[in-house]
Amino acid sequence: MNTLIGPKRFVAGCALAFALAVAGNAVAASPANFVDEASAAAIAQIETSRMAISRTSSTGINSFAVEIIKDYTDVNRDLKEIVKKHDLPMSSDDQIASKAKALMLEVPEGDDFDAAYIANQVKAQEVAIELYKREASTSDSPELKAFVEKYLPKLENNLTVAKSLERSYNES
Repeated sequence: MNTLIGPKRFVAGCALAFALAVAGNAVAASPANFVDEASAAAIAQIETSRMAISRTSSTGINSFAVEIIKDYTDVNRDLKEIVKKHDLPMSSDDQIASKAKALMLEVPEGDDFDAAYIANQVKAQEVAIELYKREASTSDSPELKAFVEKYLPKLENNLTVAKSLERSYNES
């Protein structure tokens, strides 16, 4: 009996592990927690997407990864402005980077990477949307609510594109 798992099972396992790691970190009980979790997730998205650009041969994945980098760079820039303007507590850059590393995708190159990246993006966007919606419904900060209202449609669009890429990848 072959003990190696197939690429689709491997990809599903990677996506599930990522989603569980993010979900475990996605409890934003305070503005500071939301800022830390959103920032760490953004860094993980940026770094994973940079990896995708260097590893994929798919123009669709490459274009999507470029858009993810742009969106999440904007997210982190705006979060830092809110933190600075309102003197919110925030974890150190090293602490946030450590959280981000725990969320990053690690898979081999080639087709397995493409499948894992797409599955990862679907889960990552779902978890980010949940985190942002939770902040919108519980936050006392008008600035963070405005931030969520600004970026939630982008995250929802990213999810739509990721699901489309996933469908096209699974059909090929």
